[in-house]
Amino acid sequence: QVQLVESGGGSVQTGGSLRLSCAASGRTFSSYTMAWFRQAPGKEREFVAAISRSGGTTAYADSVKGRFTISRDNAQNTVYLQMNSLKPEDTAVYFCAAERTIGQVVLTTPALYHYWGQGTQVTVSS
Repeated sequence: QVQLVESGGGSVQTGGSLRLSCAASGRTFSSYTMAWFRQAPGKEREFVAAISRSGGTTAYADSVKGRFTISRDNAQNTVYLQMNSLKPEDTAVYFCAAERTIGQVVLTTPALYHYWGQGTQVTVSS
């Protein structure tokens, strides 16, 4: 089992940057595929980015490609989301998710993840 705690959210203007962090408990972090999802008010939770166990495979939503970068540090039990060129439509609560997997897979569907953090608010103003 793993517990996830996000940090790094905040308020920025259009074009700004933020770096989200997700710290995981436990000693088997490298056994988990990790991902970021987001949920805006009145909308469903949507996939943002995912990274495989070793970090060698990543996936991004089309809406964030070229602007966001997901990475992980297995020694520090942490996954990151670097967000650049932020837009007002990026405003949402951002959630970290984890799922124990075999191999270097990335998962983009929320229902496939068993473990979730509490979320961190990101607000982008125009």
